[in-house]
Formats: sequence, C-alpha cells, structure tokens
Amino acid sequence: CRTVPHSGLPVCGTVRHHDGSRVPRAALTLIDVQGRQVGRGASGDDGRYALSAPGSGAYVLIAAAGGHQPQAVSVTVGDRPIELDVVLGGAGRLAGSVVTADGTPVRDAAVTLTDVRGEVVASTRSGREGGYVISELVAGEYTLAASAPAFRPAALPVSVQASRETRQDIELAGGAVLRGTVRAGGGRPVEDARVTLLDAAGNVVDTLTTGADGTFRFVDLSSGEYTVIAAGYPPVATVLQMAGGGRTERDLQLGHQD
Repeated sequence: CRTVPHSGLPVCGTVRHHDGSRVPRAALTLIDVQGRQVGRGASGDDGRYALSAPGSGAYVLIAAAGGHQPQAVSVTVGDRPIELDVVLGGAGRLAGSVVTADGTPVRDAAVTLTDVRGEVVASTRSGREGGYVISELVAGEYTLAASAPAFRPAALPVSVQASRETRQDIELAGGAVLRGTVRAGGGRPVEDARVTLLDAAGNVVDTLTTGADGTFRFVDLSSGEYTVIAAGYPPVATVLQMAGGGRTERDLQLGHQD
C-alpha cells in the first residue's frame, strides 16, 4: 500500500472493470459494522486508492463511480495492510427507435429517461431514422418517455443492464391533424380570423387565429366528432368526423362580403 492520508491500518487496492481496465476517480467509503463512516477517498487516474481503518475489525468498503454499478465489499482488517481490489460493473447503454404504429420512424422526437425518484437522468433526440442512444447508465429501473409534435407522448418502464446494451423501441400514436383555410367572399383568405374547435359534447378543445394566408391547424386530436367555428358574420359551423392518426383538411367560407 502507498502512504495513506491518516494514521491507522491501511486498506489499499485498485478499482477495476470486469475486463481488468482501471476506473479512475471512483469514490471509496469505508464504514464500520454500525454503518458509521470511518474512511473516505477516491481512486487516482491509475485506479489505485488508499484508505485508513481506525483499528482492526470488520468493515465494509463501498465503491461507486459515475455510469457504473456501485459495489460493496466486506473486509476484515488485522495488524497488516490490506490489499483489496474492487470490480465495478460497467456502464449500461440504452438504445432503440421511436416509431409509429406501422413502424415509420419518428425523427427529432424528444427522448427522456427518468429514474425511480422521477429525476431526469438523460435526454436526447431521435435521429433521421428514429434511432436514439443513451450511454453511461447505472444498471437499474427507469422510465423511458418520448414526445414529438402531432403525436401523443408515450412512456414505458425499462430495465438497464450493467456492462451491456439494452434495446427498447418506443411507439408514438399520432393524433389527428385538422388543417384548413378561412376565406371571405370572392375566395380571399382572411387573416386573424378566430377559429374555435368544439368536441361532440360542445366543449372548447382549442381556439386560434388564422395566419396571413388564412390557414389554421389543430394537432393531436383524438378520434371523434368535432365542430369548427370560424367567427365571421355570421359564424359558420362545420361538423366533421376525425379518425385517430388521420389528416383532415377543410376550407371554411365566411358568410360576409367585403
């Protein structure tokens, strides 16, 4: 053992991966049988560590490093220095694709991973082919979530394994999209027209105003019957049936002349 930072009985060794490679900057904690901390340190760039036990007896050495599975090892300290190597499980990796029900990739979807406490562990975006990769994960249980415009968000549980890649695809269901143009007499598009969408029970689902070209767009709609009202003189109501994941376009003609 190299020189330890305090007087006592040295506990030294190397923190390694399963393949024998060294783990630098791992946190080492030595606790006694009552669970009290009696020593603390970190492995160097070469993976070596050195702690000091206050006296002979039974202890537990805990080693942890980012992206690794923590390890606890029992150690009995006598009157001689203890050389004890610790093996940490390698980082896990989660990969998969964000797709629709028919397998079509969803590009640029937000992919988020949370732990059992609900804390965000990692976030990324799906690529052109819908793929995503999250690396440097501690093995354990997580929640994988994905979201994208015009799709309903989805979440599912996933178990990440140490030292290996876990594959998990996530499927997004597309809501219906309703697009259209509000036009005045003569077919001229109406800018800033107020368009309201009602569900079958008469509840307001959304309200928006048309753009400079008179267009409007409602997204992420559930299947069912809707009423679209464009505020003209008088208002015009159009009843239409939306299919989940479908795309409906409808032009609305205001009832007044300019």
